[in-house]
Amino acid sequence: MKRAILLVAFGASSAQGQSALKNFDARVRARFPGLPVRWAYTSLLLRERLAKARQKSDSVLKALRRLGFEKFTEVAVQPLQTIPGREHAEVCAAVDEVAAQEGLVCRVGASLLAEPEDVAQAALALTRHLPPERAPGEDVVLMGHGARHAAVARYGDLAQAVSALDPRVHVGTMNGAVVLEDILPRLTSKRVWLMPLLSVVGRHALLDMAGEQAQSWRSRIEADGRQCVPVLKGTAEYAGFAEIWLRHLEDAARSFDAAVDGGTAGSET
Repeated sequence: MKRAILLVAFGASSAQGQSALKNFDARVRARFPGLPVRWAYTSLLLRERLAKARQKSDSVLKALRRLGFEKFTEVAVQPLQTIPGREHAEVCAAVDEVAAQEGLVCRVGASLLAEPEDVAQAALALTRHLPPERAPGEDVVLMGHGARHAAVARYGDLAQAVSALDPRVHVGTMNGAVVLEDILPRLTSKRVWLMPLLSVVGRHALLDMAGEQAQSWRSRIEADGRQCVPVLKGTAEYAGFAEIWLRHLEDAARSFDAAVDGGTAGSET
């Protein structure tokens, strides 16, 4: 048996985003010493940019085929996605395709908010990673991506769990679930903290959340007569959120040994 880990992210072109992924990579290597760790990016545009800059830019398909060529037999795949939506399903489909072609045994780890246990753990992590400069009673708004998928309900679950711990913390998304228009009437403080519920700081955090244009969340909160303070730090940069993905990766890697003990083989997502 020759095992490896494949981490999957949308990708990052900014220095901060790339640093966040490198730091998560270091967490994985520390948790799984001796196992090779590779990366794949789901964004075609980002892969093209990285290729032009002569940086490594594998898709999930290409990364797994490369591992198969290098004679790896078992791969634990961990996507850094927030919900088990369309993108996560596409990763699973790509894994199944290559596993069948290359004879790889693959396990795909769950997304950040896959189960009620994850939602509860993420809510605790969120409240522990709030800005230390925040004064008592000040509102905090988190912006997630959202999705046109049934799994978007996970954001609503997280919003409810967080509100039970701190009613001045509000979770919203750019589309689906709870949007900013739902949150604005609930804000009561003069100063509002704005944070991304995204794995890394990229275009959505810089422009859609904290940008100067009229339709950004920052501008819309300020148009409501409040001071808005963006905090540009992705969830992969916080230990509490990273630990959830690491737990899912451990579950995926542990299933290899369970399969051997049980005499089973094949791809499982």
